[in-house]
Amino acid sequence: MADISPALVKELREKTGVGMMDCKKALIENHGDLEAAIDWLRKKGLSSAAKKSGRVAAEGLVGVFCKGPQAQSWK
Repeated sequence: MADISPALVKELREKTGVGMMDCKKALIENHGDLEAAIDWLRKKGLSSAAKKSGRVAAEGLVGVFCKGPQAQSWK
């Protein structure tokens, strides 16, 4: 097993946005090779999933419809 430093794990995490344990596992599987670890994460689909989870839905509309005896009208 290659000696994986926390700095190397942090660097891979910053480049890919994948979780720390997944980065460490990728580096262990690829004997500390950063580029091979990035390719390994892509093949596993973790890199793209992390990018999608970081998206923010900051704009949009919300509508509420109330019907019944407890509905109030806004003035």
